[in-house]
Amino acid sequence: MTRFRNIVLASCCLAIVAAGPGVAQTSRKKAKAAREAAVLVPPAPAPSEHDKQISEALFLDGLKYYMLEDYQQALQLFQKAYTITPHNAALNYKIGETYLMLKDAKAAVPFAQAAIAQDKKNAYYYLLLAQAQTEQKQYTEAAQAYNDLLKNVPNSEEYLFNLADLYLSQSRYDDALKTYERIEKQFGPLEQLLVSRQQIYLRQKNTDKAIAEGEKLLAANPTEVRYFLAQAELYNATQRPDQAIETINKALRLEPNNPFAHLMLSDLSRQKGNLPESAKQVKIAFASPELDIDTKVRILVDFIRQLPNPDLEDISLQLADLTIQTHPEEAKAYAVAGDLQTIVGKKEVARNNYLQAVKRDNSHFKIWQQIVLLDAELGQSDSLVAHSEQALELFPNQAVFWFYNGTGQLIEKHYDRAVKALERGKTLSNGEAELVMQFNMQLGDSYNSLKNYPKSDEAYEAVLAQDADNEHVLNNYSYFLSLRNENLPKAKTMAERLITKFPNNPTYLDTYAWVLYKMGNYTEARKYLEQAVAISPEATMVEHYGDVLYKLGMKEEAVSQWQKAKLKGEASAYIDKKIKEKKLYE
Repeated sequence: MTRFRNIVLASCCLAIVAAGPGVAQTSRKKAKAAREAAVLVPPAPAPSEHDKQISEALFLDGLKYYMLEDYQQALQLFQKAYTITPHNAALNYKIGETYLMLKDAKAAVPFAQAAIAQDKKNAYYYLLLAQAQTEQKQYTEAAQAYNDLLKNVPNSEEYLFNLADLYLSQSRYDDALKTYERIEKQFGPLEQLLVSRQQIYLRQKNTDKAIAEGEKLLAANPTEVRYFLAQAELYNATQRPDQAIETINKALRLEPNNPFAHLMLSDLSRQKGNLPESAKQVKIAFASPELDIDTKVRILVDFIRQLPNPDLEDISLQLADLTIQTHPEEAKAYAVAGDLQTIVGKKEVARNNYLQAVKRDNSHFKIWQQIVLLDAELGQSDSLVAHSEQALELFPNQAVFWFYNGTGQLIEKHYDRAVKALERGKTLSNGEAELVMQFNMQLGDSYNSLKNYPKSDEAYEAVLAQDADNEHVLNNYSYFLSLRNENLPKAKTMAERLITKFPNNPTYLDTYAWVLYKMGNYTEARKYLEQAVAISPEATMVEHYGDVLYKLGMKEEAVSQWQKAKLKGEASAYIDKKIKEKKLYE
């Protein structure tokens, strides 16, 4: 619809004569006056040759500014020429076109109409009128402009396509179909006509006619695989899977390795309940480098949404591996594999694939976050420290990486570094209450390990002020107070709160028992330690149980428990001395 802009300069300059509309102005008020003048201007005497020369000079100057895209200046010059020769078709056309470039389609219409009135054989004038009307959503009038063009301008059948597009934009499908018939009579059964007609039938939900057009396409283009695939999709959409499979097999005879055909065959096989064949076909598709990485990722994401599902785990993992094999330099291949493997519990493999992803593209925050999270879940604190430091080089203002770095340093017993990282991250997490609480939890543990008990208590209290039932703090705070023999009633209250809520948690039972032990209540301490050891006989709990038995005068039984604790490992530094001397050391 923009072909009229290509009118050559010479055609605009031809014989600036004829009758036309009145003077156009740039303001809304003056534009209105110009539109009215286009109708009301009375016949004027023919301009003299001198006047024609002046008008043509003004017109040419206007064209120069138009070419420089200074449309306001161009319009002023065209308007001056117009006052001399208002009945020139080319001048009216150019004023209308300039208004269109100035986004004033309404002002362009009367000038386009005036140009047509003076020269009914120029296609560009009709195109200008149609565009101005279309931009005002005057679709019926625009369609009429095209029909007038086709009627009045010889050899203008190419504009039937413009008319059909206009009908389509209005969802006037029947008119569009009639226009396609006119096109077919003029140009024959063009491929695009069949495609366009098929699309209309689909919009009308007339699938039978759409399928019929598809068969015509196949007959006219027997080697075009894309038409076979489109037809198979239509058959599938209309619940004709057998015909869809037959059509795809025809496509595969043309292109045996077409991955999209294999994907469709996989989907159809799954619909028919043939899961082995479905898996076979999708693996063929994924093994093809011609199936782009984005399509593979999209399919894998669909699998991820359905997980965990034992029936899908094996095939999804195989497809992830195939994606990496066929796209070994694509970061997203490793990233999506990592996502899938994380969900099915293959955490170490997932973490390693994430590392391969950031090796190729280290700009993705979420992948780094997954890496350090998996390091933590795998209990690999040395990796946690190393990877969080790498992430911090890229994202130094992301509090979460300071948290994981501080946590890793704490586990590695680098307490000073832990505190430094955690305090830095806490500063960056202002406003995120949940994250601040997580930092305070770790800071409480870190400061306690540095024997900076006031700072440790302050951090723990900050957590409890926000979450009075925080399990981590209730347990660690009460236990550390008991080790320090400080504020034991507070320690007992916190530990008691935990076992009331979690009566079968061996760690919490051990903590409560140890607080009772420190308070001298050995009988009660023994009761809770027996419960803890019965559930989870860890070395520390067994050793504590021996200590309580010793306090209760049961020395032989105490030594027996100490010996069990030593065999389990991770007992206290005094365990050998206790066993050797059969005496309690704390």
